[in-house]
Amino acid sequence: MTHCYQTLQDLRNTLLLLHKTLIESEKVSYETVFGPIPSANHFLKLLAADRWFIWLQPLSQLIVSLDESLDDKELLTPGMAKALIQRSQLLLVASEGCLNFSGNYYEALQRDPEVIFAHAEAIRLFRSLSTLAPNPPSPVSGRKDQLN
Repeated sequence: MTHCYQTLQDLRNTLLLLHKTLIESEKVSYETVFGPIPSANHFLKLLAADRWFIWLQPLSQLIVSLDESLDDKELLTPGMAKALIQRSQLLLVASEGCLNFSGNYYEALQRDPEVIFAHAEAIRLFRSLSTLAPNPPSPVSGRKDQLN
């Protein structure tokens, strides 16, 4: 197993935990506003197409990209690993007041301590990988008291 493969596997596992945590957090918020989701099938449909959950798609797509890269481990290069790490770092920048992933991510960080813990794991991993992808962006912009 190459170093690049293990690095991307660690990144995938960390982002998968963050993704799961964000989904659970958003489900709780959704149900607070709209009431209980009647079934797992209905929830899956909401995840795929409802505006409430659609902001999570960039993270879902990133995890798919990691899976595809891990499936082709013979073709995996340090450059590919570095690009995926940097893409991950850029995605996990939370920004107050934005209407995209960054803004929704910021809100989730403010609302749910479990999201903060999962985010902290991602930041720890990024710091441990700093030799592959140096100079990560600030994890939370627009705030003096950053969560890292």
